[in-house]
Amino acid sequence: QVQLVESGGGLVQPGGSLKLSCTASGFSVRHYAIGWYHEAPGKEREGVSCISHSDGAIFYPDSVNGRFTISSDIDKNTVYLQMNNLRPEDTGVYRCATDCWGETEYWGQGTQVIVSS
Repeated sequence: QVQLVESGGGLVQPGGSLKLSCTASGFSVRHYAIGWYHEAPGKEREGVSCISHSDGAIFYPDSVNGRFTISSDIDKNTVYLQMNNLRPEDTGVYRCATDCWGETEYWGQGTQVIVSS
């Protein structure tokens, strides 16, 4: 059974940092791309990072480039998202999924991030 579980969210002040984890079970992340997505009320879901384990390619949109870093630990079957210099607009639910385009059927439930003073 394919499962993705996110953790690491919380409340942080603007300028602060959080490290999110996406732990997979039922498959090995080494065979998949894993993407992180940001969901906020009234906004379209946005891909904020993706790592393709087949070729090592990594993607970031301009909105997070230089602030977010994706990485993976194959032995732990986990993909991480280090988020630095957080802004209020980064508030929302962060979900991971098994592709870089948001078209997969395999998604985690998400972890809530609140950036507020």
